[in-house]
Amino acid sequence: MADSTVTFRKMTVSYREQFNKVFAQLKGDGLLLTSDLTYLITKERIRGSWWSHKLAHTIFSVAEMLDDHPEVMIMKLVSGKVTFVYRDLWNHIYSIGVAREEWQTKKLSINARQMLERLDSAGRMQTNTASEEFGAKPGETARELELRLLIHAEQIHTESGKHAKVIETWEAWTKRIGFRARATDPFAARHFLEQRLAAINKKHDGHGQLPWPSTL
Repeated sequence: MADSTVTFRKMTVSYREQFNKVFAQLKGDGLLLTSDLTYLITKERIRGSWWSHKLAHTIFSVAEMLDDHPEVMIMKLVSGKVTFVYRDLWNHIYSIGVAREEWQTKKLSINARQMLERLDSAGRMQTNTASEEFGAKPGETARELELRLLIHAEQIHTESGKHAKVIETWEAWTKRIGFRARATDPFAARHFLEQRLAAINKKHDGHGQLPWPSTL
């Protein structure tokens, strides 16, 4: 990425400028939705898919650059949508993820509980190779855990060209990327992120919500 010590996929000058603008907002706010990314690039609030927009290639390229960046995590956080999370907030996410509070575990499906138990033992698995003991569609079972922040999930393309997810415990994720996480009070972590999102919503006239009961 430009203006970074990290080498990213080859960028044109135009892509680099767009990336720097998007990354600056992510770094400042800590959280960024795909809809915010598209608005920063197009200056339009796109309804529906952005793939048909004339700047779709730019949007895709910038999103890929963010995905490549070692200080950016992608997860389903705000309103259940893809959210880019800057490194400064990772320890808050980790603290919430490993807490396994009632809002995370209550009314989990049997398949989701079994998948979580298996993941606790294995540390990591891939949904396209998971057995049907986790349901006919293991990807949907993984999504149930992902939306409750019980696991870290990353989308990949398989050799056959299909989408799948690599899922792992938060402990396995921190070890894999070399992030020194320290679990803190999950209530304080949730409260911090709520305040941050409230400020972002006010700043950008947004209506994003987090997946847990409000502490505010």
